Amino acid sequence: MHSLLLSLMLLTLGPVSALGRPAPQSADGPIVLPAELSRVLTDYEVYWKAGDAAALARLFTDDGFVLPPGQPLVRGRAAIQKLYTGPGSPLSLRAFAYAMHGKVGYIIGGFSPERGTPDEGKFTLTLRKDKHGRWLIVSDMDNFNRRRP
Repeated sequence: MHSLLLSLMLLTLGPVSALGRPAPQSADGPIVLPAELSRVLTDYEVYWKAGDAAALARLFTDDGFVLPPGQPLVRGRAAIQKLYTGPGSPLSLRAFAYAMHGKVGYIIGGFSPERGTPDEGKFTLTLRKDKHGRWLIVSDMDNFNRRRP
């Protein structure tokens, strides 16, 4: 809970780099993330496309959350794996803003089925470093740019 509150405070302060300086951001286009954050998005895309629910769930903290649109929240790796079980599908993620401060951070971005196509929706990932220094997802919340039928 403490990490989540700190992450929310980071959101109100605005994006900052790991060094505390403003992070590049753009409402019009993607930004380049530091490698350790870029890995989170790249792995998410790869596992999503492959339909690898177990690998997707391992990108989350043990007590991680998914807040899917129009559905109840899902908590914990086992429940996340169950939510994501199914066939893979195309996915392209791009970041608009990020922040890292100590062991917490976030990424705000958009998603589409293919790189270079207009975003179908947007997301926020709240992140926390594990004991090995690897960024894991604490919460994943997304929604679509249009109402889904």
